[in-house]
Amino acid sequence: MVQVSKNIYWHGYKHWSLRSFHGNELSTHRASTYNSYSVQDKKTVIVDTVWDPFKEEYVEGIGREIGFANVDMVVINHIEPDHGGSLGLLMERLPAGTPIYCTGNCERAIRRYFYNPDWRIVPVKTGDSVNIGEYDLVFVEMRMLHWPDSMMTYVRGAGTVFSNDAFGQHYCTSGYFNDTVDECEIYQEALKYFANILAPFAPLVTKKVAEIEAMGLDIDVIAPSHGVIWRKDAMQIIRKYAEWANEYTDGFVVVTYDCFYRATMQMAEAVARGLEGKGVPYKLYHCAATDMSDLITDMFCASGVVVGSSTINNTVHRTTAALLDEIKGHKLRGKVGAAFGSYGWSGEAPKIVQDSLRDAGFEIVGEPLRALFAPSEADLDICAALGRQVADAVLAPRT
Repeated sequence: MVQVSKNIYWHGYKHWSLRSFHGNELSTHRASTYNSYSVQDKKTVIVDTVWDPFKEEYVEGIGREIGFANVDMVVINHIEPDHGGSLGLLMERLPAGTPIYCTGNCERAIRRYFYNPDWRIVPVKTGDSVNIGEYDLVFVEMRMLHWPDSMMTYVRGAGTVFSNDAFGQHYCTSGYFNDTVDECEIYQEALKYFANILAPFAPLVTKKVAEIEAMGLDIDVIAPSHGVIWRKDAMQIIRKYAEWANEYTDGFVVVTYDCFYRATMQMAEAVARGLEGKGVPYKLYHCAATDMSDLITDMFCASGVVVGSSTINNTVHRTTAALLDEIKGHKLRGKVGAAFGSYGWSGEAPKIVQDSLRDAGFEIVGEPLRALFAPSEADLDICAALGRQVADAVLAPRT
């Protein structure tokens, strides 16, 4: 057991070899953890579990470190299998009738995942609490952050929050706390986590942060379900979430493209020269050769996104289509956008890109640029001019 704070302990699993999450949707270059906790007061509480491939090791650890007969209740903040996957085996070991506290939405999901009508499930809502001795557990619904069943559990008296997916990172280290590991790495992973998982729900994040602040909770430790635990200035990550959720940008432009040979790449480089000439920083990516999760993170931070694709089968490259779908799905709206691409016959791709960016809520700059086969010097000059237009739009005061 690793002590988190007085009478509170970590019982999770460090998945050092993990390199993708949610199937293959999200890259995890620094692996991840599945964090489960116990509160050992007059009553002993298990908070969340770990992913079911590791359930035997996890449940054996609970039996060895706590003793199954000593567990009085279980709290499930979110039943997604990386948090609730070991619940079935755990409940087999715990005394019959051990209650499970969760939201109403979570109860319905638990019933569907495990199909056990005999479990005693206690649904809770924001503000509900239960006394366990010295401490009270206070429940706060976190609906759609990032599932409908999500909640966090605050331990009144210990100043500790079990925040589940909120405020976490896919980050595995030998340390357990933010003051024992590399702060730059934590924030790289926390930002990537927010951009790829929570960005679609940014307005809800803003409201929930305000709600948490209004509750006046005395928070000293934030213990998420992935990554390290925030104990040094724990509120810093809540402040960051408020910042990231409020149309956050870092002032640079992402230029990304896919192509068959080099024509669209040359156009991309010319757009970048136009940005550079205006003093606007940029990042240039061949999207087919770039990790999509990392690209989403940079697009989330960018003030502008310029997308290029050559035309294939009267449409865009498959990687460009996936990229545009990710932009829409992650709700990366409110940014400056532009489109370009080379073609050999029909040339629809740039307009498809532009229309998609507009539909996603981007502020479109210029017309979709096309170059027939290899771009001429005149074509490249026009691309550089587009870069300057994008730069002007990025530098213009936002209303």
